[in-house]
Amino acid sequence: MLSVIYSAGLFGIDGFMVSVECNAQSRIPAFELVGLPDLAVKEAKERVRTACENSGYRFPALELTLNLAPADRRKEGSAFDVAILMGILHCAGVVDYNTDFSDKCFVGELSLSGELRGVRGTLCMCVAAKNAGIKEFYAPPANANEAAAVEGITVYSVKSIKELIQHLNGTKRLIPVSCDKRVFETDTLRGMPDFSDVKGQTMAKRAMEIAAAGGHNVLLIGPPGTGKSMLAKRLPTILPPESFDEAIETTKIHSVAGTLPDGVSLLTTRPFRSPHHTMSAVSLVGGGVNPLPGEISLANNGVLFLDEFPEFPKTVTDALRQPLEDRRVTITRANGRVTYPCSFMLVAAMNPCRCGYFGHPTRKCTCSPNDVRRYISKISGPMLDRIDIQIELPSLTYEELSAEGVACETSEEIRKRVVAARNIAAQRMKDSVGIYCNAQMSSAEIRRYCPTDDSAKALIKSAYERLGMSARGYDRMIRVARTVADMDGKEVIGASHIAEAIQYRSLDKKYWGTD
Repeated sequence: MLSVIYSAGLFGIDGFMVSVECNAQSRIPAFELVGLPDLAVKEAKERVRTACENSGYRFPALELTLNLAPADRRKEGSAFDVAILMGILHCAGVVDYNTDFSDKCFVGELSLSGELRGVRGTLCMCVAAKNAGIKEFYAPPANANEAAAVEGITVYSVKSIKELIQHLNGTKRLIPVSCDKRVFETDTLRGMPDFSDVKGQTMAKRAMEIAAAGGHNVLLIGPPGTGKSMLAKRLPTILPPESFDEAIETTKIHSVAGTLPDGVSLLTTRPFRSPHHTMSAVSLVGGGVNPLPGEISLANNGVLFLDEFPEFPKTVTDALRQPLEDRRVTITRANGRVTYPCSFMLVAAMNPCRCGYFGHPTRKCTCSPNDVRRYISKISGPMLDRIDIQIELPSLTYEELSAEGVACETSEEIRKRVVAARNIAAQRMKDSVGIYCNAQMSSAEIRRYCPTDDSAKALIKSAYERLGMSARGYDRMIRVARTVADMDGKEVIGASHIAEAIQYRSLDKKYWGTD
């Protein structure tokens, strides 16, 4: 007898359908598994046999040949266990012969007791199943909620093989799992750090608001204890709320990486990733034998915070350059190419020197001029060119730190202005596909969407020549000015908007340039 059961595999953040073809003959008992399986798939034979017996069913004494089609595509992981066992039990008659499997997809790893364990990438697999016309999707309890976020397909949470067989035979039906989209209506800022906690640093707060409104990258420079980390950790609280499509994309990446919390259907808050400076380039960009997403992809639609920026190896910081421009990263291996999205805001923080007190008004710097130059030069010019906003944070005075009764704006108040500016930009660029904020504008779109008056043109020319900007630096200055104008409610960029944008590019000259 031949039985065909559908499952799904994973390649990058895209799922693909796999047909588990099981052929059973009354011959000498054997169990062959073909279709380019990796080691984890080959080991499914022992998991399937033991799980079947411990669930109270007799494993059939038949010659079993199972093919995972398409046979020329490598199958990885343990997600095919349930489909393999369903094919065998269907051929053996344990599952009703009349059961229609043409519109059903099964994913999940089997424990030796017959329970279903979670697997990576279930959301991606469910999307692939829906696109293939599948109507019912069966997943472990650890993954059912994320799969339920896909509309147009019925998702069932299956605890054990016995429970699944009872459902398929009609003796005890499972209840479908639904996704509660009201999570998007709840207050996502509750319990998160708030901008009202940050004292002083008015200019830095303004810069962070502009960065959030335009999706710009930020570099924070200042001595220890000036609030660089505080500002960075509060940036996600003033970013616009995630849309449903953004939440799906973010959740898919975290599902593939195995970092999605149990029972979570969708990641409704923007990610904030803060890796340690001892990380490798592979950890940042992604990779491995079976390429997994790195930190830049896990920060997709959110914030990547690199504290102590010069302490990161140069290979790591330079690996950021292409993803910052392309907003996606392609990892090439012998068995294929995987592309992961990585549209994130980079926030980098650093001290002005190794001891941290170069230029401090009261503390003495213990670094020599060569030490300062060597420390600063760890950040390359091309890397700096990709950072739109550069802010120097001065030390707080006692009066600023001890001030009481001074009302500081909350994240919610700042976020309203950010959302309003983003809406203006989105409306202006509605005809440009894939552009959601000013930082994503190309040179052609800058010419189209960034009109300037005569006084602004004169100031731009002066700044370009005086600061020795590159073409990329020029574009980034205009993008920031466009965001400042949006926050001011102006369609035409004026001299005041350009002047503020120039302030956020002046540290190139102070720390990395020449007088």
